[in-house]
Amino acid sequence: MAQASTETSKTTPASQMTPAEMRGLAARLRARAESVLLRHQPEQHRDLVTAAVLIEQFADISAEILSSAAVIDRLARLLRIAGGA
Repeated sequence: MAQASTETSKTTPASQMTPAEMRGLAARLRARAESVLLRHQPEQHRDLVTAAVLIEQFADISAEILSSAAVIDRLARLLRIAGGA
């Protein structure tokens, strides 16, 4: 019977990117996809463009979540003030 390893990972966790940073990454990937270097590599071009689109969509979702969290936090504070709690 195999024993579970109790070693911890030595990798450093990646820092969280803001939606603006994600959009910057997407723009860089799109620019790289459109570069002359990939003109004759349609698969890499398509993969980079697809990655850029997905990152942009994730940035939009992330921004919505952050915005909603801020609204919920403000609402909770107002309810505490109104309720006297």
